[in-house]
Amino acid sequence: MEKVDGLCLATGVAQFVDDQKFGGLLYIKFLYSPHPHARIVKIDTTRAEKLNGVKCVLHFGNVPRVPHTTAGQGYPEPSPYDAVMFDNKVRFVGDRVAAVAAESADIAEEACRLIAVEYEELPAVFDPEAAIKAGAPVIHDEPDIRGAHDPKRNLAARIEVEIGDIEKGLAQADYRFEDRYDLGYAQHCPIEPHVCIAYLDDRDRLVIRTSTQVPFHARRICAQVLQIPERQIRVIKPRIGGGFGAKQEVFLEYVAGLVALRTRRPAKIEQTRAEEFFASRTRHPHVVKLRVGVHKSGRIDAIDMYALSNTGAYGTHALTVVCNTGSKTLPMYNKGKHAKFIGEACYTNLPICGAYRGYGGTQGFFALEGLMDDIAERLRMDPLEIRRKNHIREGETSPVFAALGEGKEGYDQSIGSCKLDQCIEIGAKEINWARERKQHGAGPVRTGVGCAILMQGSGIPGIDMGAATIKLNEDGSFNLLVGATDLGTGSDTVLTQIAAEALAVPVEKIVVYSSDTDFTPFDVGAYASSTTYISGGAVKKTAENVRRQMIAVAAEILSEKPETLHCEDGHVVSKKSKKKISYKNISLRSLYSRNQIQIEATESHVSYVSPPPFAAHFVKVAVDTETGYLKLIKYVMVVDCGVAIHPKLAEGQSEGAAMNGISYALTEEFVFNSRGAMTNASFLDYKLFSTRDLPDMKTILVPSYEPSGPFGAKSIAEININGPAPAISNAVKNACGIRLKSIPFTPEKVLKALKEAR
Repeated sequence: MEKVDGLCLATGVAQFVDDQKFGGLLYIKFLYSPHPHARIVKIDTTRAEKLNGVKCVLHFGNVPRVPHTTAGQGYPEPSPYDAVMFDNKVRFVGDRVAAVAAESADIAEEACRLIAVEYEELPAVFDPEAAIKAGAPVIHDEPDIRGAHDPKRNLAARIEVEIGDIEKGLAQADYRFEDRYDLGYAQHCPIEPHVCIAYLDDRDRLVIRTSTQVPFHARRICAQVLQIPERQIRVIKPRIGGGFGAKQEVFLEYVAGLVALRTRRPAKIEQTRAEEFFASRTRHPHVVKLRVGVHKSGRIDAIDMYALSNTGAYGTHALTVVCNTGSKTLPMYNKGKHAKFIGEACYTNLPICGAYRGYGGTQGFFALEGLMDDIAERLRMDPLEIRRKNHIREGETSPVFAALGEGKEGYDQSIGSCKLDQCIEIGAKEINWARERKQHGAGPVRTGVGCAILMQGSGIPGIDMGAATIKLNEDGSFNLLVGATDLGTGSDTVLTQIAAEALAVPVEKIVVYSSDTDFTPFDVGAYASSTTYISGGAVKKTAENVRRQMIAVAAEILSEKPETLHCEDGHVVSKKSKKKISYKNISLRSLYSRNQIQIEATESHVSYVSPPPFAAHFVKVAVDTETGYLKLIKYVMVVDCGVAIHPKLAEGQSEGAAMNGISYALTEEFVFNSRGAMTNASFLDYKLFSTRDLPDMKTILVPSYEPSGPFGAKSIAEININGPAPAISNAVKNACGIRLKSIPFTPEKVLKALKEAR
């Protein structure tokens, strides 16, 4: 089927945030810190305020100080309350100093230049390993910080979990392996930057129209920071041009809201592309260290993982991302009795990190899947064989599930659906594994193949909740209201399909409306691969409730018992008499004739399991040993996402995620100068893969049936970003014998590794 919003998007009719026009609109621009670490001794906004066209200037001296987190997470948020709207201390080059609202963007920018600021510069620290050493500059020394693990040591978060006895397990192993892997910054680069417009409606309520993944979290955080009740705020999410985690943050909405409240005029913030890089959010850079003990048979007996995450200047998503580095990866190899994970997230004077597709799994699998190939080589095993011997299977569990969740203990669960063995078999055949592993070509260009196996999750168990409302109309159609957030991912379409299937009507009979805190029921938002599984579960429950109500009315009309009736093709049909009555007539009866009721329902869904999707990625690469240039020849993803509700959308999600991961593995890199300022904040200097860089790519969906999912579905949105980095690294190792352990794999790094290997 077509996407429900496909035509309006293709024809340019769809309304994004900035497509709605407002009279008297004010434009907001920010003054950013030129220093990586400094106190503001004095700020003088006199000249800026006198500039013709300036209507409002905000800074630490004239806004309430309300500690909060900008992370759009469930309450109570697991991220520290280490941010305020404007502070008298700046912690990275690009930290906000002041905001100006004016009649035009040019006037606002000019006014920012007129603000005089006196700084007291402080020592800065950019390296995460240096940041946690004794004597390092303390980045968060404010007395009102809450929720950080140990601010005096620059630790925003820390977690430690041990299963069995890791040292005993390593000591008893026949083979021991140890290595380190480094992953750097990356930006989400959605085609639409962050943009929001705030205004007062005719009842003097604050309305925020914003490009967000988390409208309900945005309302809650804005109410907190602005110190007004949630009932005074309405958040609307229109069409969105991508998010990938960047828009799971709430850091612009309350600034626009405060300007609207103070000036009583609509106010807009639209970030530039440069601001998206240095003033938005990024992936958490990681150092991952692994120790693995292996039996001579190839059985993995012990895994010890240490992850040091650089959360930047503020701790948004610090704890949960570093938790996922272990929780999304360690259950994959569940045959051993010993496992340990230590995760630490530290502050540095670099840009702020946050949620990013993959959310820790990307970092963890780069290390784990790279080391798995090195283990196989040492044991003279095929890399596929060691994975088959050790990976988790249907009906099995891992103690990691219960020991390590997102920011706290998790929930025990067993695997209800897993076709990973089939994924491996199909992918190996498609890439011609056995032949390509042995044929590397002649001359300076060497070819090789590599693989990686992956798992992720479907929502956060015990935390994520979604709700849906369905209402029957007089013509037999239905209104579907969901708080779930479509970012361009197609969730409106998938949820429409689930409703239509459960109600036995064509999708054209479902009118979907999403993400408006005044009119749609609650949903945590679009993150953690939760929408199809959690929000879809709510839609299915709601549709089943509505179906029962329609059958009850039909039973009155047909004078039959409800248990003899079922729904089929827009009718309630009697199994006994074969009589049927249309939904239209059921609606007209219930609304106008007898025992009048509005047939409608609202249901919620939360899950205490998070069934993983599984995938096997295979890649063939060519490495020019003279230039270091690395080219992808073919990329294959074989994915088990349960029942794919919309196969084309599932394939699109897979290929988009893989391209995102390929780009991160090969080219994406933040370049900083000696003062911690990003020097390549544009698409001219930050190489992002596009369709012209696309290798020969194939996605194969292997169906399974997840008993806990709506119509057997699991997630698919994130898992495939985790495969490219380890698969490419393994392919390069197969091609020319070098192990790449630092992302991105630039030609310079390839040449350096080749030189060191000689």
